[in-house]
Amino acid sequence: MSTSANPTAAPLERPAGPKPVAPAPGRFQNRKIWLLAVLLIAAGIAAWYMLKPTPQQVAAPMAVRTAVIGTGTLEQTMRITGTTTAGNYANIAAPLLRGPESRNLTLVEMAEPGSMAKRGQVVAQIDTTAAQDHIDDVEADIQAADSDIRKRQAEHAIEAENLRQSIRVAESNLQKARLDLGAAEIRTAIDQELLKLSVEEYEAAHKAALRDYEIKMASHKSDLRLLEIARERHVRHRDRHVHDLRRFTIRTPMDGLVVMLTLRRSGDMAQVQVGDTVYPNQPFMKVVDPSSMRLEAMVNQVESEHLRVGQHLVASFDAFPGVTLKGRIASVGAIAIGGFRENFYIRNIPVNIELLEQDPRIIPDLSAAADVSIKREENALLVPLEAVHQEGGKDLVYVRRAGSGFDPVEVQLGLSNNTHAAVLSGLKAGDVVALERP
Repeated sequence: MSTSANPTAAPLERPAGPKPVAPAPGRFQNRKIWLLAVLLIAAGIAAWYMLKPTPQQVAAPMAVRTAVIGTGTLEQTMRITGTTTAGNYANIAAPLLRGPESRNLTLVEMAEPGSMAKRGQVVAQIDTTAAQDHIDDVEADIQAADSDIRKRQAEHAIEAENLRQSIRVAESNLQKARLDLGAAEIRTAIDQELLKLSVEEYEAAHKAALRDYEIKMASHKSDLRLLEIARERHVRHRDRHVHDLRRFTIRTPMDGLVVMLTLRRSGDMAQVQVGDTVYPNQPFMKVVDPSSMRLEAMVNQVESEHLRVGQHLVASFDAFPGVTLKGRIASVGAIAIGGFRENFYIRNIPVNIELLEQDPRIIPDLSAAADVSIKREENALLVPLEAVHQEGGKDLVYVRRAGSGFDPVEVQLGLSNNTHAAVLSGLKAGDVVALERP
């Protein structure tokens, strides 16, 4: 038994509290990052509230583009491209020379490109210095040939005189021998025989001298002929260059506009100008009749079936966007030809287009296009192609009815071009159609 009735517990010691923990060294930076993130989120929410559409905006219907059906002329056209050329023109080319020595010809004078030239006017001049120097050299050869002929004639005259002297000597010896033979009665038989032999010997010598003279004269004639042929060759050589020299001055055979062609200079194509070198028979200029301009075009053989001679068209030009000229198809090629750098199965048909109107600005080698009228329908009910929609194999057009709604209407279409189609049934003039699906 204890000594105390109400024992009391002994006082306990107060437990020690937790020790303070020092803040981590990066805690302040983490707070900054969190604060920046909260600010960005708040900014995004504010921007969304500012940019979100209002209920009125959400409820507003989208506007539909419309068009009114009307009547007019519908024309189906096909565009073909080509370049301008002249129907009446003259090619100006470097002369085809008779003298083979002249190869490179230098242009020293030319008419101004774009100027009008009259028939017979000088439009180009080729440098004549080298040709004239060569003619002078050939003239010297002709004079040398004349001197050779005169010298040879003198030599032949001397030789012929020597031969004639030999003939005269042989003839004198023959006559003396014959005289001696005439007095043979007083001589012995042996002397008579010797005289006969002497006569025969002198006769043979005389004949040989005559034969040598004839042969030598024929030789002299042949020798002189060779010298004369050499002289004639030099004369013809000179005459060829004299003829070429006259052709170095080039005149136009007709009235027209002067148009320069192009050639390759330093690897690039450039217009012919003074100082350029051309070759014999190389064209470098055209004189064209401005009133005979036309188009030369190529059309694919598949599309050529739409073209007929006499079809009317309107031509436009890349160099002059505001210029349009009326024309017609003058000819359509019968044989398809291959195009440059195209596959062998691609074939084009040449088409020649005559311009019925002329413009002084239209010159050769301009790129141009022609819109050919293939079909034409007057007073047609026209609907824009963008208002026609294909649904279930049918052509539908959305027509505005009473109020603001659109009803789909099936239509039948006829002739069409790139922008409109002719309506055969389903619509009437004045209907309002939607240009897009409502």
